[in-house]
Amino acid sequence: MRIRKNVWPRRHVDWLCFLLIGISMPFVFIFEMIVVLPFIHPPGSFLHTFTFAMAVFLIFNITGNFAACIMVDTSVDGLLKVPEKPFSAGWHKCVKCLKIVPPRSWHCKICNCCILKRDHHCPFTGCCVGYRNHRYFIMFILFLFIGSTYAFIYNSVFLWTLKSGNWLSFLKILCLPLMFVTGSLWSNMSLIFYNLNILAVVYSIVLLIYHLPVILKGGVSYERRKGAYPYGNDRWQANLQEVFGKRMHLAWLSPLLRSELIDSTDIWKID
Repeated sequence: MRIRKNVWPRRHVDWLCFLLIGISMPFVFIFEMIVVLPFIHPPGSFLHTFTFAMAVFLIFNITGNFAACIMVDTSVDGLLKVPEKPFSAGWHKCVKCLKIVPPRSWHCKICNCCILKRDHHCPFTGCCVGYRNHRYFIMFILFLFIGSTYAFIYNSVFLWTLKSGNWLSFLKILCLPLMFVTGSLWSNMSLIFYNLNILAVVYSIVLLIYHLPVILKGGVSYERRKGAYPYGNDRWQANLQEVFGKRMHLAWLSPLLRSELIDSTDIWKID
């Protein structure tokens, strides 16, 4: 597995999105574990222990897959096999980096390199999603959806119990600027985290709805816009395996589990 030499975002918008994820997640997690969870389940009870263990599992997979998506190099650097007649096999020469690259490999002007099986450039990770890190991106948004939905339920119960009948708190959720003119930072903290929670739920749902049908058809975002999936397999299980690897039934447990990727076209031999 190749690691990117420069893992930091390159655009201002990428930095903002990256910092939003990188800073908010640990603060929200600590708040949930220290404030919300003991408020709903007594410490030492089965539900408290179970929920705490689930939260640790979820935050590990969210942050682990997020980090892996950023660190894994999915560029065309390291290609070991080029066909004798590459252009007849669908390969093309990139006019930007002047390399002969496989089908579905495109140049990203932000990353400044050609990406193997490029899907899209993600502003939250600050890098492109492609052949080698597609698994981590999908698992990141999947666990983000599960974790944020889990937290949304607990936060809703917490706020309803704590602030029921307080219409100002309800208005602050709908109108964020009100938080800066009424109440202290600490009194508004739970409302700020609740809004971030809602944002995470919506963001992850939208991404899952967009990306899951594409990978089930064996495609990438560019092919979705074209409405054709020339490299897709007839079996959706095989298409999933191209993203999650030979051990796809276990790969979801941890980003640390190795799952060798399979490419049905046998043209992406990389070190």
